Amino acid sequence: MMQLFSAEQYQPDLQQRFITLRDSLLRLLPYARIEHVGSSAVPGAISKGDLDMAVVVPLAQHAATVQTLLEQGYTEQEDTLRTEALCMLNAGAEMPEHALQIVAAGSEFEDFMRFRDALLADPALVQQYNAVKQAASHLPAEAYRAAKSSFIESVLQRLPATTEQGHSA
Repeated sequence: MMQLFSAEQYQPDLQQRFITLRDSLLRLLPYARIEHVGSSAVPGAISKGDLDMAVVVPLAQHAATVQTLLEQGYTEQEDTLRTEALCMLNAGAEMPEHALQIVAAGSEFEDFMRFRDALLADPALVQQYNAVKQAASHLPAEAYRAAKSSFIESVLQRLPATTEQGHSA
């Protein structure tokens, strides 16, 4: 069974880790926008206790950004969606635990921020998301991710459409 932590158990430490890593990444990638995403960015959200960050860059700089991060010791996440506008990286063994979603600005993958913002705006939605995770916590990792993905998609489908710049239309 997957262990889930209450927000109080993990969020303070991960918030500080996010700030430290964001500042470090911005020195390396001054053109990037670094966003705290995932459950650790949402007050009251339960989690496995991991830190997810989105590194939003212009599409023209996406491949070079991924290469720069690989040279810094990040590793590409296997068995996940990979496109010219999205690449998921994991921290190297010598780094504090975290994952980076390298996202092309204006792409559909800015949904990481749209979902986070929907949760931030609606505490009842956070409770629904927590319930989905708790109900799926006994499942294998792939089924747990599928349950979360289904919920996330249902939330995103209810949100207003966005323009290319990611602003509500």
